[in-house]
Amino acid sequence: MNFSRPGAIDLSALAPSSTAPSSTTSAAGQSAGGAGASWVVDVTEQNFQSAALEASMEHLVVLSLWSPRAQQSADFNALLARVTNSYGGQIVLAQVDVDANAQIAQALQAQGVPMVVGLVKGQPVPLFQGTADEPEVRQYFDQLVALAAQNGLTGRAAPTGGPAPQEGEPEPEQDDPRFEAADEAFAAGDHATAVAEYEKLLAQNPADAEVAERLAGVKLMARTAGADLQQARQAAADHPEDVAAQLLVADLDVSGGHVEDAFVRLIDVVKRTTGDEREEVRQRLLDLFIVVGTTDPRVADARRALAAALF
Repeated sequence: MNFSRPGAIDLSALAPSSTAPSSTTSAAGQSAGGAGASWVVDVTEQNFQSAALEASMEHLVVLSLWSPRAQQSADFNALLARVTNSYGGQIVLAQVDVDANAQIAQALQAQGVPMVVGLVKGQPVPLFQGTADEPEVRQYFDQLVALAAQNGLTGRAAPTGGPAPQEGEPEPEQDDPRFEAADEAFAAGDHATAVAEYEKLLAQNPADAEVAERLAGVKLMARTAGADLQQARQAAADHPEDVAAQLLVADLDVSGGHVEDAFVRLIDVVKRTTGDEREEVRQRLLDLFIVVGTTDPRVADARRALAAALF
């Protein structure tokens, strides 16, 4: 495997802070954990640098991209955890909730969940998308361990916590059955169908805040899927009059956590536009308010700024 191959996934943008605590300890902690030891961590955009990229310089890290909206991906994490822990520290499983950490999903070009990617010395090694049975997962992991060894990566991690979920334990609480069709489409990367299903539910009950939140979130992921942030920023800078270019950057900024930047950008566009263009931007802001959360103080500030821009 040539890790410097052209087109390799660029994870450099996911290094926001050197102060984020690392969740793993590598080769120095080679002693195996007890029978209940676990090598599973939750990774976010804030600790991705330390808990995933830097950790993968010392030992194997496997990223599990999942969504609480997709029951199969949540359940699959338990199987991945059991297999990971059987390797006694050769592998750390880093679970990434894509709903809460959209920038990681974008960097890894995720089109659906579950998605499993290895990290070897900071370089991504795509393994598989969708679920797999335990023998298949072990086969993938065995090949990944062998590949890592060929590249001089043989460290072991110290246990990261208590025991992971075992077979026979109570199943996680099921999602609302109303969302089943939309969630299945979302898990398969079919954003258009997921949007259509949520729109049906919202039409049946326009006051349902949870449906509105899910719909706004899936629409955002659909609009940003495959978009390149740097190219989008350059296009918006080169063509400030291009409303579509400004909308895309705002979407990407919200996905990446730059909420205030997105709101300021679109409110400025509202001030400079009229008619249908202004209405399109206003509606996009309202959608992004739902994504961020209507009780978020940044939304309250942006609502006031939007009202001032409109009137």
